[in-house]
Amino acid sequence: MKISDFPIFEITPSSPNWPMLLNKLPDPPKKLFFRGKWDNSLFEKSLAIVGSRRMTNYGERVLEMLIPSLVAEKTAIISGFMYGVDTKAHQECLECGGRTIAVLGGGLNVLYPPENESLYIKTLRGNGLIVSEYPSEQKPQLWTFVQRNRLVAGLSSLGVLVIEAGEKSGSLVTANIALKLKRAVYAIPGPINASTSKGTNMLIKQNLAKIVLSTGDVVESDLTKRSSKKEPTGLTTEELKIIELLSAEAMTLDELALKIGKNIIETGQALTLMSLKGLVEENGGKYCLKNDLL
Repeated sequence: MKISDFPIFEITPSSPNWPMLLNKLPDPPKKLFFRGKWDNSLFEKSLAIVGSRRMTNYGERVLEMLIPSLVAEKTAIISGFMYGVDTKAHQECLECGGRTIAVLGGGLNVLYPPENESLYIKTLRGNGLIVSEYPSEQKPQLWTFVQRNRLVAGLSSLGVLVIEAGEKSGSLVTANIALKLKRAVYAIPGPINASTSKGTNMLIKQNLAKIVLSTGDVVESDLTKRSSKKEPTGLTTEELKIIELLSAEAMTLDELALKIGKNIIETGQALTLMSLKGLVEENGGKYCLKNDLL
């Protein structure tokens, strides 16, 4: 079977199945071409995995460690179908029985890299998607790969995980786009003398990415919290009012006391009890809700 045996479809922003995540881009595509069965549920729990085309054995082992658990959490893996980390991410996802989305830097009939033909077909047979914003015969160029990165970030509801990246890696472009979209960015730390880890280590050092040492650092920080989110019960009138106030913005003790009509001591006692219940936390002199209540 050849890739040309699979039909090409189109989807536009006017379609009810258009992924609304893309509308947050400053320059969303006017249409997408795709092969496979479009399923919007893929993007409800989607994580972009990007990294160096010169993947090391370390990067390969990291993917083999992380992806099985991500697939077990029914997370769809998005990547760019290029050499190195991209290819390994798609392959590992499929081998674990997961679903993957490949976003190409050229048209759907232009197989690049050519050695990924079997991966292309396996992706479609595994109920995945091959996606491009370019006409089917358009050859990939440097600028199309850069432009493609915004779709990789845009389609990722859970954020972008950078496995390995040099100082000028295109993966850093994808991470930067994700930050601008207010999506989570994660990075794998690497040896300080490895050129393929300079970019990821820089993201971590500059607090632009959360360090990832296990799957739980990604799943726990987003997927698990959202799935286990519970409405608090058995709260006093003051506690309910404080939660309502802090859901809008962080506030100081004085500000909260004034808003709920209590003195400083009473308000402080209420906040202490709420902190023990895991409802609020204090940061820099201001109180805010714990993440699982946001």
